[in-house]
Amino acid sequence: MSTCEARGAAALKSLRKARGWSLADAARALVETARQLGQPLASSATSVQRSVARWESTKRPILPSERYQLLLAHLYARGRDGQIALGSGIDFAHLLDALAHLGAAETQLRELSALLVRTATDGGTGLLALLGPTTQLSMAAALADPTRVDDALLAGMRAAVGDVNAQVGSLPFARLQLLLAPVIESCQRLLAGGVPEPLRPELRTVAAQAYTLAGRLAFETRDDRASRALYAAATDAAGQLGAPWRRAVVHMSHALVTLYSVPGIEAARELVDAAVRDARTGDSVRVRARAHALQAEIAARSGAERHAQTALSLAWYDLDRGVDGDPAPKSFTADHLRGFEGLCELYVGDAAVAHDVFASSAEALDTPRERVQRAIVSTDQALACIRLDAPERAADLLHGCANSAAGTGGRVPALRLRQARKQLRPWRREGFVADLDDHLIDVLGS
Repeated sequence: MSTCEARGAAALKSLRKARGWSLADAARALVETARQLGQPLASSATSVQRSVARWESTKRPILPSERYQLLLAHLYARGRDGQIALGSGIDFAHLLDALAHLGAAETQLRELSALLVRTATDGGTGLLALLGPTTQLSMAAALADPTRVDDALLAGMRAAVGDVNAQVGSLPFARLQLLLAPVIESCQRLLAGGVPEPLRPELRTVAAQAYTLAGRLAFETRDDRASRALYAAATDAAGQLGAPWRRAVVHMSHALVTLYSVPGIEAARELVDAAVRDARTGDSVRVRARAHALQAEIAARSGAERHAQTALSLAWYDLDRGVDGDPAPKSFTADHLRGFEGLCELYVGDAAVAHDVFASSAEALDTPRERVQRAIVSTDQALACIRLDAPERAADLLHGCANSAAGTGGRVPALRLRQARKQLRPWRREGFVADLDDHLIDVLGS
């Protein structure tokens, strides 16, 4: 039994015990759930009890069948009060994690989540099931009467966006979309309603953050049309705040997805230049540094070495003179900037220098939130290895990148990974390339 399977079995057991259920109680609950769904089980309660025990076995746990996964989902999607609750930290989310540990496929879990979300939305406000209970009640009241929006509700919405953002790199992007959906829906409806004027700036702030994150998630799940619409909404909301740095943040996120979803580089360049203009008149030096770093990357990809070096120098200048009270103090660090330095070296400089910079940057990006960025940096490090005639070392790095891309469903790491694989074509008959290809097929299907 693997450690992963043991965690899954333990998680299922923990969920059951948290409800105060014995094995027999859990079996009866599953039988009753099946009856309520109009899909009664042919097995006796005793037989179902044995199945529950096998899922939780400390020696050789097994993954519940698809039918039992559905029953478990309906069972744990309802809290002890009988209300549907699907958000982060709720039993349903823990169930999905347990099933994943036991070997459930990501596509299977996405379908399970989508099915439960559809079930939850039958009542008209079901998307609120993805919020915490307190925020859910406040939100339901505010949607019925927008004048009832208050600071506590907006704080809960902001926290929900922060919680989803913090899970980037830890959860697949498709699951993050489901978690963010209630905030997006609520922002859209409240902005169109009669929210008290003093609270509208904070609502627009939450909306700008939510739409920006949602635009990125839509891109990652390959819905470019939805992504563009969400970024347009984020730009509009941020533009009404009177804080140019906030709109710069939106432009930068939009520029990065545009770089990978629109042919050529000009569309991304226009967004980056707009971000730089806003950042230069904004209050956040960190955001300004990031905007200059992105400008350097775009220039390097275009082969404009002098422009790239100038923009990098400005980014370092901004970071070095960071001021107290920056409204976005953790939005950009020296470790992030070193990754951009490596890119500039890769495209218009020394591949050996690029390799060392990437290695240092990847090592520093060690939190779950930075998992996607670390995969991107490591893929760029592999490209540097190829240019240094070290293809086997490149392949080793790409194995790790493949795992990260598969674990998060990240589109950018997957695209960068395929680009790097193309650069290995001269060694396509070597065993290490064949091993990499097998790995890519296993985890990415290509």
